[in-house]
Amino acid sequence: MQLEEHYTNRTGWLRAAVLGANDGIISTTSLVIGIAAASDTRSPIVLAALAGLVAGSLSMAAGEYVSVSSQADIEKADLQREKMELETMPEVELKELAKIYVSQGLDEDLAMQVALKLTEKDALEAHARDELGINEHTQPKPLQAAFASGASFVSGGILPFLVAFFAPIKSMVFYQYGFAIVFLALSGALAAKAGGSNMLKGVIRICFWGTVAMVITALAGYIFDAKTS
Repeated sequence: MQLEEHYTNRTGWLRAAVLGANDGIISTTSLVIGIAAASDTRSPIVLAALAGLVAGSLSMAAGEYVSVSSQADIEKADLQREKMELETMPEVELKELAKIYVSQGLDEDLAMQVALKLTEKDALEAHARDELGINEHTQPKPLQAAFASGASFVSGGILPFLVAFFAPIKSMVFYQYGFAIVFLALSGALAAKAGGSNMLKGVIRICFWGTVAMVITALAGYIFDAKTS
């Protein structure tokens, strides 16, 4: 009998990877489109793409590390507080744990038996999981998230960077948008597949919001070009 496959253990790295790749595609493409709309030469377009790629990847990695580290700090503080409460008022904590099981559908006697058994095995683990919602599958990993976010930004941003090198200058905006939609569709499909969610819904969502971002940036470039020319 094959065990049922779950995807919650992928939440941390998958979120960072998808966010990084999509941001790499959208932000770098939007930047290139904005510059291309106001430029007739390739050099500033390529330079803007490179600058956006480097700055974006470092920013994503740093931001993800700080964000996930803050989450980890909060969870550590909660666990430390729970540990102290278990040491100072174990009976109160036991009743609290039993109430949680009652709220989930168990009668009071069975809930207390379950709470006692789990407390005997590992009280802190039981409270962390059932009271605080903390478990090993969703435990924040700052370095893993930062690396996944930065690397995935590069994997996404390198694509519009290469398009900036080879696409015709006069049609740069259209080439960037066309390739970006293809890249975003692939990214959305892969993310949905890895996360076990609806593939079509994921693709439509990312392509729609990516289009909005690129259209707004292109308009900004055209407006700036019109005012300065």
